Amino acid sequence: MCADTPETDPKYPVFLPETAFPMRAGLPAREPGWLKRWEEIGVYDRLREKKGRKPFTLHDGPPYANGHLHIGHALNKILKDFIVRSQQMLGHDARYVPGWDCHGLPIEWKIEEQYRAKGLNKDDVDVVAFRQECRKFAEGWVDIQREEFKRLGVAGNWADPYLTMDFHAEAVIAEEFMKFLMNGTLYQGSKPVMWSPVEKTALAEAEVEYHDHTSHMVWVRFKVRAKRNQVPSSRDGDQPFEESQANKLAQGIEESKASVVIWTTTPWTIPQNRAVAYSEAFPYDLFEVLAVADGSLAVVGEKLILGRKLAEDVFRAAKVTDWRVVERVDASTLAELVAAHPYRGIKDADGMPVIEWNYDVPMLPGDHVTDDAGTGFVHTAPSHGDDDYQLGLKFGLKMTYNVEADGSYRADLPLFAGQHIITPEGKEGPANVSNIKALHGAGALFAKGKLKHSYPHSWRSKAPVIYRNTPQWFAAIDAKIEDGKGAYGDTIRARALHSINHLVQFTPVSGRNRLHSMIEARPDWVLSRQRAWGVPLTCFTKKGARPTDADFLLLNAEVNKRIAAAFEAEGADVWYVQGFKEKVLQGIVDPSDYEQVFDVLDVWFDSGSTHAFVLRDRADGTEDGLADLYLEGTDQHRGWFHSSMLQACGTKGRAPYRGVLTHGFTLDEKGMKMSKSLGNTVAPQQVIDEYGADILRLWVATSDYTVDLRIGKEILKGVADSYRRLRNTMRYILGNLAGFTEAERLETAEMPELEQWVLHRLAELDTEVRKGYAAYDFQGVFQKLFTFCTVDLSSVYFDIRKDVLYCDAPESTRRRAARTVLDILFHRLTSWLAPILVFTMEEVWLERFPQDGSSIHLTDFPDTPKDWLNEPLAAKWAQVRLARRVVTAALEVQRSAKVIGASLEAAPVVHVEDAAMLAALKSVDFAQVCITSAIQVTADPAPAEAFRLPEQPGVAVVFELAEGEKCARCWQILPDVGTHKHAQTCARCDEALG
Repeated sequence: MCADTPETDPKYPVFLPETAFPMRAGLPAREPGWLKRWEEIGVYDRLREKKGRKPFTLHDGPPYANGHLHIGHALNKILKDFIVRSQQMLGHDARYVPGWDCHGLPIEWKIEEQYRAKGLNKDDVDVVAFRQECRKFAEGWVDIQREEFKRLGVAGNWADPYLTMDFHAEAVIAEEFMKFLMNGTLYQGSKPVMWSPVEKTALAEAEVEYHDHTSHMVWVRFKVRAKRNQVPSSRDGDQPFEESQANKLAQGIEESKASVVIWTTTPWTIPQNRAVAYSEAFPYDLFEVLAVADGSLAVVGEKLILGRKLAEDVFRAAKVTDWRVVERVDASTLAELVAAHPYRGIKDADGMPVIEWNYDVPMLPGDHVTDDAGTGFVHTAPSHGDDDYQLGLKFGLKMTYNVEADGSYRADLPLFAGQHIITPEGKEGPANVSNIKALHGAGALFAKGKLKHSYPHSWRSKAPVIYRNTPQWFAAIDAKIEDGKGAYGDTIRARALHSINHLVQFTPVSGRNRLHSMIEARPDWVLSRQRAWGVPLTCFTKKGARPTDADFLLLNAEVNKRIAAAFEAEGADVWYVQGFKEKVLQGIVDPSDYEQVFDVLDVWFDSGSTHAFVLRDRADGTEDGLADLYLEGTDQHRGWFHSSMLQACGTKGRAPYRGVLTHGFTLDEKGMKMSKSLGNTVAPQQVIDEYGADILRLWVATSDYTVDLRIGKEILKGVADSYRRLRNTMRYILGNLAGFTEAERLETAEMPELEQWVLHRLAELDTEVRKGYAAYDFQGVFQKLFTFCTVDLSSVYFDIRKDVLYCDAPESTRRRAARTVLDILFHRLTSWLAPILVFTMEEVWLERFPQDGSSIHLTDFPDTPKDWLNEPLAAKWAQVRLARRVVTAALEVQRSAKVIGASLEAAPVVHVEDAAMLAALKSVDFAQVCITSAIQVTADPAPAEAFRLPEQPGVAVVFELAEGEKCARCWQILPDVGTHKHAQTCARCDEALG
């Protein structure tokens, strides 16, 4: 039918599309102009002026202000923008206050790096001056990142974001901490925590990442004997002591000079050993070594106790070639044994005896002991592992303080004084090798080797970390809280688990189980860090008091008020100013009786408290201080989601959010983790410079964010191709709406069936799009809209109606109906796609409505009349489309064979077996539907040579050429061409030309 080509005869004009909307988007150059326009017309503020709308608040998880954005940042912020924009267009008042985490080690570390580059020491600088440098550094990166986020098309209150280093924020963080102080959950304890010797501070689990690491592993003998208090004796003078069977066996083991063997990958912890743990759940045996290979450290004839299942692996590692089982050993017998520390009786370099380790090592039952690996016995150093610590608590084991903050042994530790486990540069120190040599010299080393395994590292310095016993401040998550907020439990853990199970909706739902399992099993929260840049632990301890004493902590509401007021006025730096303690304590208690704590809060407590100073305190916060949604990557189950949950449950009594959405990580096209060293990173700015931000946004929309997402050149090319197809759809609509006025509009009932079918599809889509956006299913929304545009519209409706739009008279019902539907399509597609393609849909909108202050982003999703839904009509047109597919395929065969050049040269005969389909085809202009000049539909049996599609039985097509002459205007071949006023035209075109 009519075509938009140069071949159109100028004597017979058609209504060609008219639009300035270009085929080439030029997004990289043009997008900044739209950003500037939105700022000038105040789009975000104008949306806030819409009254009577239900608020929807997505609370922004704060990124660190310490570097340019990476592709993960872009993914996160774009997803947030999809939600905020779609919720706004669904009719909410969707608020978005961006924020930044400004305290903590990442920023402090950057300043220290600058100091080290200049040969300076941070500790030689006044702490307030150092903190001000950290503040200045953070301010600079906030400004840079803000512009980078805005360039992604992310809408929000950029003029007034929240910063954790704002004075009010620091005051509130201190207030939230002091609630833990006052409600009894804060305590100082000495227990092992993840410790970075490089950064000299405790780390939270969220600050640790795991990398492959090669560790020393050793098998160590602990000589055992029977417990001395079980020696046979008489009782009451006349009652003989009946020795238990277990004790008899223990006596026998002692006489055999046997050892238990432990296995560890941390030889440096041997000096801190206080017990050996065994299991009551599986059997042990006493073995005798019968033969060894060359190089074995085992001794023929020695006796060893090992877990039965693990013995063969242990002997293989020790190059023991033959052995025998002497007797079975059960848990009751092990309970009657006590071991000697491997260094008992060791001598120093001068040959003098060392008495440091001349103590008994108890054999203790432990639920954490397994027979999956090792020996069946676990070396226990309560100061250097959580399982060890818990066993120590249960049985009263002594804690050790042998390891200093820099990862070295204490200066007076015999044999190993001052040796580093991890050096200040993050490398392995001599401690492991020195212990292996000492064990060998003491005759305790049974075997040694090396093991490559996943090991915790600091995610900042990338150096290995250790478990180290050190006094820290903790929040007790199982302590009973008397705060009047116990509707969901009276402990932090109980409140958190109730929130997860009953108050929070998770997307995807798997996030619920992940967070639940973490909260259910987690230990107390380590709140303190031995750093300088952060909010201090605003508390005081009584001199001379022990942490377990009732008066150890100063609990005074007036003191807390003074601290908060000072932070509000001057910021947290004031804590470090000389005389501050005296100022806030004066007139309440004697300042000289108290010590001021100078540790800073875990930065996760800062970000976990943001609900208080953002949601609760800001004018654009929420009435109940709760967010509708928190959205971050899956790692934040142990990060921000986790800390926010614990913090709010301690102060509010419940989770600070109603919903949690998590997304995966970004990988390269091959599914590999991005790395600068591999050269496979994709920077957001790189994509923007080449394609534009809308292509990056479309990549997010086309991806399943619930799993890890891949991105790379080929993937982006595919996204750009999808974008071009959508752009062409919008250009077609714009071009064919030129000059459209309300006078042309038709009501649904006045329209042909084809237009009514399109409206039916729009009604279906309206429901699907709204549900999809409400469920945060952006991939689903985009796929439905893209399929609609490329299949229902481009391949069917636009293809069929091109002839009507180009060739029908302006007043014809068909043309008016088509343009009415195009106007309806324009409003729905631009609004439905606006949350995703923010720049392009604004461009499309302004092409029709260029007046000042106009923006697609100031509109809502249009209401769609329910009476557009017409299932019977849809069922009929499904039949029509099936038959059309067979005709189109049949004509393509003729086109490929060069029999015809265009479908208008054909007048096929369509044989239809199904009566309902036959009736449907006869009730429509099937020739127009198939874009042929004529068509015949018949129930007659099809000849054998007729064209058929296997997937559509019952429809066959016999090709015939159209009869008549070609109309110079619409190109249809019809018998009446040349018989009208306008030569070489058909009746329809002759009438349209007037």
